[in-house]
Amino acid sequence: GRAGILDAYKTGKGSIKVRARAHVERNEATEKAAIVITELPYQVNKARLLERIGELVKNKVVEGIEELRDESDKDGMRVVITLRRNEIADVVLGKLFKHTQMEVNFGVILLAIDNGMPKVFSLPELLDRFILFRRDVVTRRTRFELRKAEEHCHLLEGLKIALENLDLVLGIIRGSDTPKAAQQALMEIVGLSERQAQAILEMRLQRLTRLEKDKILAEYEETRKRIEDYRAILSSQDRVRDIVREELLEVRKQYGDERRTEIQDETGEIDYEDLIVEESMVVTITHRGYVKRTPLSTYRTQKRGGKGKVGISMAESDFVEDLFVSSTRSYLLVFTNMGRVHWLKVHEVPEASRVAMGRPIVNLLPLQEGERVATVLPVKEFKEGMYIVLATRAGVVKKTDMMAFSHPRAGGIHAITLDEGDELISAILTDGTQKLLLATRKGMALLVEEAQLRPMQRAARGVRGIKLRPGDSLISLNLAPTGHGALVTITENGYGKRTLVSHYRLQNRGGIGLTNIKISQRNGTVVNVFPAAEEDNLVIITDQGKLIRTRASEIKLVGRGAMGVKVIEVAEQERVVAAQRVAETE
Repeated sequence: GRAGILDAYKTGKGSIKVRARAHVERNEATEKAAIVITELPYQVNKARLLERIGELVKNKVVEGIEELRDESDKDGMRVVITLRRNEIADVVLGKLFKHTQMEVNFGVILLAIDNGMPKVFSLPELLDRFILFRRDVVTRRTRFELRKAEEHCHLLEGLKIALENLDLVLGIIRGSDTPKAAQQALMEIVGLSERQAQAILEMRLQRLTRLEKDKILAEYEETRKRIEDYRAILSSQDRVRDIVREELLEVRKQYGDERRTEIQDETGEIDYEDLIVEESMVVTITHRGYVKRTPLSTYRTQKRGGKGKVGISMAESDFVEDLFVSSTRSYLLVFTNMGRVHWLKVHEVPEASRVAMGRPIVNLLPLQEGERVATVLPVKEFKEGMYIVLATRAGVVKKTDMMAFSHPRAGGIHAITLDEGDELISAILTDGTQKLLLATRKGMALLVEEAQLRPMQRAARGVRGIKLRPGDSLISLNLAPTGHGALVTITENGYGKRTLVSHYRLQNRGGIGLTNIKISQRNGTVVNVFPAAEEDNLVIITDQGKLIRTRASEIKLVGRGAMGVKVIEVAEQERVVAAQRVAETE
């Protein structure tokens, strides 16, 4: 940019960013945009650039590109990058500038030899030296031309004397025995110099004609004038300066042409988030890990009793597990079973219609082998005083200040240090004053004050949240509902119950907890425990793909020690594998 050029000119050192020339073309019929590249920076290889873009798309560093075509021909270069529908072209272009040689830095160092020593010059200093150099060139050249003109004038003066005394000169030449004697006689009798006498002897006879005589006299006068001009130049620095200027103007006239590159003002590091229009989006995440975003405006407000709209179309064994309204500029914190957290910007989530399934969230993140999504938390902004509580399969919990997760990294970061064989199962966002409920696979539950958890560093292991009996494991961490809220418990053999949270007394962290549900061979181990209001819909899925959807109010409200009632019929070898409150999409 202009700032880089000015810096290099002022100091003699600097860096200039050079970008490819690109523009955006839009297809109104398909509602797709295309980035068209017509020029590349100096020394950038087009084939390698296209290969690099392909790698970025494959590695999901740059997303939103649907097709890459090279339409270059004899008329010039044309690389077309077609984007998916509704992608923001300026955002994709900005990422291409950042991650490819569509933008390169050229280092500048104005280094030259000055008085035999290398020196870095500023542009004014360099111009001063160049002007001095050009003055010296003009002066040396003028002295050389003056010497040549004076030598030539000396010869012409001898010829002029000979022509004015032609008869005498011819008589001397005829009366001499040798050329050497004739030269000596001319020097003594006519008063010529040795060079003048030699030039007369070498002169052809045709130059003795009147026409040639006039030419010699005219050339003599013209040479004398040039000598006077050369002497005037050497005696005047103003004349030397004018000649330098005129010659530079002539060079500009002969070789100057239009600038091929365009100099733009430096805009600094562009925050491409600013190019994204802030819009409220409905983000849905299904049980099988499909994610999408849909503009909130597509869900029109309806009066009570309305039919609603179909919110999503999916496989029979899938359902919406998380639904929230968030801004395009917000983040999704994606926690994985390996204790890592990835950042996903809402605008990076593929936009889709209400009935579309979306895309697998694992395709949007650089997950490792065996890594899967455990929890997704929407975050509008990172604020002091907010915390994220994590829980692992082994009953370990950890509270960390939300600000520890405020610096996104492309490959994700560790959210918790896990013991071998342990895995992260849940993450919740809190304000530090909540009650937490931990539930285990063998029917135990522990209600604790969040205040019992002190904030810990992001990479810390955490502390014991609940003491597990042999063979038991933690299956859920939830914010305890307030007031008359209830907890739903579903077991692997299709049994379920609702219990008021008031039946669970507060206990200290690290204890065994209370019996949440009696476990027997009849009802099996617990699949999930979660809060739900009476009007909430629940979905229960078996390992055979059977799915039942029911209201929470259909499940009997009983005490902690009850075994529950049959919620879904399962075959002898069939087991419930998932149960969750359904996020309403209508």
